[in-house]
Amino acid sequence: MKRLLIANRGEIARRVIRTAHRMGIATVAVFSEPDARAPHVREAGMAFALGGAGSAESYLRIDRLIAAARATGADALHPGYGFLSENADFAQAVIDAGLTWVGPPPEAIRALGSKSAAKALAQAHGVPVLPGYFGADQGDGTFAAEAERIGYPVMVKAVAGGGGRGMRLVAEAAQLPAALASARAEALAGFGSADLLIESAVRRPRHVEVQVFADAQGRCIHLGERDCSVQRRHQKIVEEAPSPAVTPELRERLGEAAVALARAAGYVGAGTVEFLLDGNRFFLMEMNTRLQVEHPVTEMLTGLDLVEWQIRVARGEPLPLTQDQVRLQGHAIEVRLCAEDERFAPHTGTVRAFAEPPLGEGLRFDHAIETGTEVTPHYDALLGKLIAHAPTRAQAIERLAHALDATVLLGLPTNRALLAACLRHPVFGAGEALIPFLAEQGEGLRDALRPPAEAVLAGVLVAACADRPAPGALPCPFARPLRWRHGDAVLDLAVLEHGHGRLSVAQGDRTHEALLQPQGVAIDGVRHATTAVALGDGHWQVQVGPHTLTLSDLSHRARTRAGAAGAVGELRAPFNGKLVAVHARPGARVAKGEALFAIESMKIEHLIAAPRDATVQAVSVSAGQQVAPGQLLVSFAAEATA
Repeated sequence: MKRLLIANRGEIARRVIRTAHRMGIATVAVFSEPDARAPHVREAGMAFALGGAGSAESYLRIDRLIAAARATGADALHPGYGFLSENADFAQAVIDAGLTWVGPPPEAIRALGSKSAAKALAQAHGVPVLPGYFGADQGDGTFAAEAERIGYPVMVKAVAGGGGRGMRLVAEAAQLPAALASARAEALAGFGSADLLIESAVRRPRHVEVQVFADAQGRCIHLGERDCSVQRRHQKIVEEAPSPAVTPELRERLGEAAVALARAAGYVGAGTVEFLLDGNRFFLMEMNTRLQVEHPVTEMLTGLDLVEWQIRVARGEPLPLTQDQVRLQGHAIEVRLCAEDERFAPHTGTVRAFAEPPLGEGLRFDHAIETGTEVTPHYDALLGKLIAHAPTRAQAIERLAHALDATVLLGLPTNRALLAACLRHPVFGAGEALIPFLAEQGEGLRDALRPPAEAVLAGVLVAACADRPAPGALPCPFARPLRWRHGDAVLDLAVLEHGHGRLSVAQGDRTHEALLQPQGVAIDGVRHATTAVALGDGHWQVQVGPHTLTLSDLSHRARTRAGAAGAVGELRAPFNGKLVAVHARPGARVAKGEALFAIESMKIEHLIAAPRDATVQAVSVSAGQQVAPGQLLVSFAAEATA
């Protein structure tokens, strides 16, 4: 293997490039039009333009990827994760082109890539699975009958793909038709297959997965488990190893089951077998026939480079270790940093300020972020992964939470602060976070994100004075009135500038003394580290210590009379995306929480609900249309008031 093409983008492309270069292997990056200036393109030895904007026009084009390998003289291809990494036809096309495929054999991908086929194979080899229906008849009537047989609640799942797409929890029969339709649409858009399965739903399980590795000589081992129970929309955001719920005896049973499934499929390379864990009982979910997003957790725990193992196995080398030589040391935790708000809605935009935390021993940051990075709606919301390792779980939690606090990332909403709140939550700290953790604790976590009053004041002062003359300017004898909004709160201030960055700030019946400093402001003698970026039109984002504030300057806007809110309410698009369904109809009466639109953004379908009981006055969009943040979707008729 002399030249390796990485058929992927972002942080996983950078990750593979790093190991390949260390092994003396030349690399080739591929890129779509939005990724032309991305870090992975610069870091590879060569780069090839795939063209197109969306993944369907670029990273999912088998013909263009094979053409890229031929044009650049690559003799091997690494698929990364996502995109075509679990596509057996792609693996076969790579092999047929005379290239080395850094992944499992196409036959193994076919055997395990379908959840239905994987469950059938598991049952034949004694691996426990949940009661369900995995058959070829995809009619709604068949699913309804099977759901009654299994018993509600049931989980609807896409047979192909992963990442939580095409999954719906159904509590009762009346919900099943809509869940089937929605899951089919999302599965077809994400994986090119609308086939579904249903299985009995376990209400409060853990998500525990086992990393397996096999070579072409028939050896197969496991590298321990990862606990991935902290999820939103069935997608992981916190992963750790070892699981706080897994004993050595249970780890051995999980490992034996995972290895048995891999052997049964004739597996070669890196794979992950995912289980639902309910007490000491576990049930197969699926097997991912690729490297996982969370593989750094296992690398930190074992001290191994799994990408290097993938390359060596692809070259025909045996596994470097036997099962009894694998050592799991300390504790590792990873969080997924995503471009989304605290309600898990994805956001696009430009990264206007970025700074890594100090990366010392026990801390790793896999990302493709830099100031100026454009986050587009074409790909998922993942920005990067921050991973901490320490001798104990408590130390790893503390190290990772502190690193999140010290990370600066501004220009668009992110889940940085929410992740830190998750880590510091007592339920997570006690090792008791199950899959429903975020659903149950979400409001409390969001409450924990509210910054203290002094942080809001610091953010307003830094943003308000960002366009002022240098601190050495002459004092001004007149107080400057300021009016700024943070969330639902409005701050009315009067600021008197004394020169040299010194301010007197009147807020209600209190007066604060402030001193503007490089990268911060001191208020009443307490310094607050800050970074501020202008978003345009009087809007700012400011990071004050660990808190991120979105602020609006109302100083030059007319005040709104109390009770003068518009009689006709509006619902606007919260993010970029494609409207895949429009349920709102002019003249229809809708209830608060009722789904009015479905928007596909960053590979996920999101339901947009009515904010209140109302009558639809006008619908401004249609299905199939691309919408931008803030675009009007629907207006509501005025409500009569007493």
